[in-house]
Amino acid sequence: MHLDMDAFFAAVEQRDHPEYRGRPLVVGARPGGRGVVSTCSYEARRYGIRSAMPISEACRRCPDAIYLRPDMARYTEASRRVMAVLDEVSPLVEQVSVNEAYLDISGLERLFGSPARIGRLTKRKVFEAVGLTCSVGIGPNRLIAKLASDYRKPDGITLVAPDAVQAFLDPMPVANLRGVGPVTLGLLQRLGIRTVAQLRALPLELLQAHLGERGGSHLHAQARGRGSDRIEAAGQRQSVSKETTFGQDVSDIHVLKNCLRQLASDVGHTLRREGLRGRVATFKVRLPGFETHTRQRRLGEAVDSDVAIYKSAWALYEASGFIGRPVRLIGLGMSGWEEEAAVIEDLFTPREARDRERRLYGALDEMALKFGHRAVSLGVKKGRG
Repeated sequence: MHLDMDAFFAAVEQRDHPEYRGRPLVVGARPGGRGVVSTCSYEARRYGIRSAMPISEACRRCPDAIYLRPDMARYTEASRRVMAVLDEVSPLVEQVSVNEAYLDISGLERLFGSPARIGRLTKRKVFEAVGLTCSVGIGPNRLIAKLASDYRKPDGITLVAPDAVQAFLDPMPVANLRGVGPVTLGLLQRLGIRTVAQLRALPLELLQAHLGERGGSHLHAQARGRGSDRIEAAGQRQSVSKETTFGQDVSDIHVLKNCLRQLASDVGHTLRREGLRGRVATFKVRLPGFETHTRQRRLGEAVDSDVAIYKSAWALYEASGFIGRPVRLIGLGMSGWEEEAAVIEDLFTPREARDRERRLYGALDEMALKFGHRAVSLGVKKGRG
């Protein structure tokens, strides 16, 4: 079962502010600034506003909408209460974002009844807990459950039995499938493919010729309703990342360096707090026109220090070929965790130096707890990036 809260951030605002109900409401950047729509109410969606749309375009489509900055503390609290409800329904819940989760409901019939009844029960319990509606999809795997939860939004429930998967998928637009973005959609349309049924008729070899081996295989499997049925219980996060959207496009190298240093400090603080070290560094840059690129590199050792994270990100930027071009957004992240016990100490770094670094970051993290994690951060020697 897949559960997805309906227009979550906007719904929380309308729940807490009766004067907002029934009106177009947009949560995200402020009008006149840079940034995008985080989410919007269904009233705003009638104007064609959608998530990730530039806020300037949202304002053009509906200048009279209510525009709010996100209040993540309230949204997180509502999310926590929703997930507590889901834990009461199933022993195996995988939260995939602040507003959605997968549940394994196999074998729960004796406790709660049929899958459809479990879905209705869950929706009712969520509404009683937080006063918000959600949509539920039930199917034989994650792909079908996710598509089913989108099928009757908002406040919907859709059950797709194993023998009804193909009938459910065939009339669906190919744009609904996972991984079909504007480029892939345009390519499929040029091939005359607009529905899943038409996609299913294409040979695997032809799809791979146009989309690559991996991309072609992925769509070929989706068109036949194949997907993972594995639900992972809540566990360690997969990555830690931070990014900044500038009020105006930036090309000054010093401004970008300072921004990356601060982002590296934020990421490093989170890694050390959670006992994580990462071997994979990721750099993200968005240029004018929403042209977005990411670069990734596997490091020689797992790291959690601000300086190592910054240097890895800056090296990726230097190698990207985008230096000198105006930048709208810049970000970095770490992933590929290694357990601390498994990290091999650098034989060429004296133990005293390693201990000194740990003490230094320990002191910085203690100061962060008292004064905020941006109160102080490490600099980088001039001339060394």
